[in-house]
Amino acid sequence: MDKPLLRVGEAAHVLNVSRWTIYRWIEEGRIEGTKLGKGSLRVFRDSVAALVERNRTDGSTVRLMIRRTAMR
Repeated sequence: MDKPLLRVGEAAHVLNVSRWTIYRWIEEGRIEGTKLGKGSLRVFRDSVAALVERNRTDGSTVRLMIRRTAMR
């Protein structure tokens, strides 16, 4: 089964950062992405969730609520 992917803009919205930050984080290895076709970039949803978890300060867990269409 394929891993759920997010568009760069969707990942940026979830993380409350700019699209350019998402591109930079992929380049730095902070989150994982993949190219589709002729350069369309997508971000692995699990990678976004892992980044959120790594940056939690209160010890609570996080459940990402992402639109169903973003999970395809």
